[in-house]
Amino acid sequence: MATLISENFKFISLFFKSKDVMIFNGLIGLGTVASQTAYNIFAFNCPCAPQKNYLYGLAAIGVPALTLFIIGVMLNQNTWDVVSECRTRGCRKLSAAAAFALLGSIVGRASVAPVTWSVISLLRGEAFVCAFSEFVDTSTLDNFPPTSKRSEIMASFPCKDVPAQYMNYTKVIERQLQYESQLLGWLLVGIISLFVFLVLCLKHCFSTLGYQQEAYWAQYRSSEQTLFKRTAELHAKYHAAECVKSFFGFVALENQDKDLLANCRGVKSAIPRVEWNRVTGVYLYREIDDTPLYSRLNKWDMYTKEF
Repeated sequence: MATLISENFKFISLFFKSKDVMIFNGLIGLGTVASQTAYNIFAFNCPCAPQKNYLYGLAAIGVPALTLFIIGVMLNQNTWDVVSECRTRGCRKLSAAAAFALLGSIVGRASVAPVTWSVISLLRGEAFVCAFSEFVDTSTLDNFPPTSKRSEIMASFPCKDVPAQYMNYTKVIERQLQYESQLLGWLLVGIISLFVFLVLCLKHCFSTLGYQQEAYWAQYRSSEQTLFKRTAELHAKYHAAECVKSFFGFVALENQDKDLLANCRGVKSAIPRVEWNRVTGVYLYREIDDTPLYSRLNKWDMYTKEF
C-alpha cells in the first residue's frame, strides 16, 4: 500500500513538472483563491469610519495583488536572465522585439496571481462594499432619512452599526455595491480573457516556427533546465567533496552520495566564469545553416564541437 501511494505521488509530481505553463498558472490561481478566501475569513475587518474605509478597502484589493506581482516577477527565471544579459553583455544583443517578448512573458506570468486576487476580491464584494459605502448617493434610496452625519452613517453600513431608522437600508446598500463590484469583476475577467486570446493569436501568427516545432522547443527547454539543475547540484556536491577531502584528508559521505560521486571521476573540478556567462542570459530561437539552436547551452555545445 505504501509503495502504491509513493508511486502515485511520483506520478503526480512528474505530471505537473512535465506539463506547460497553463497547469502551473492554474495551480497559482487556485492557491491565490484559497489565500484570498482565508484572508477574508480571518483577517478582513472594515474600520467603518469615514475616509478610512476607502483606503482600507482599496488596500485590501491592491496591496496583496501588488505583493503577489512582485513575488511573481522575482520567481520568474526570465527576470534574472534579463538581468544577467544586461550585466554581462550590456543588452547590446537584445533587440526591441526580444525585449518586448521577454517583458511580456515576465509580466504575463507574474500577473496570474494578482489578477486572480483582484477578481475574487471583486466577486466576493466585501472590500468593495467597505471602500465605497460612504460614497453611495442617498438620493437614490427611497425615503432615506436626512442627517447631518451622512459620511459617518454611510461608512458604518458594512459593519451594520447604524441607528435603528437606517437598518432597513443595510441590505439595499450592500446589494447595490456588490452588484457594482461583481460587474467590475466579470468585466475584468472578460477583458483579460480577450486580451490573452489576442496575444496568443498574434504570437502564433508572427512566430517563425510551426506548432509542432514550437512544442518541441518548449519540451527541450524544460528538459534541459531539469537536467542542468540536477547535474549542477551533483557537480557542486562533487566539487565540495573534493575540497573537503583535500582539507581533512577524507570526506564523510552517505552511501547514496558515494555511488553518485563515484560516477563523477574525471569531470571538471571547476568551470570558469567565462563559460558560465556563455550559457547564461537571454536567448531566443535562431538557426545557423538551417540547424536549430534551442538555447545558449545548445549554441555553446555546437561551437565547442566545431573547435
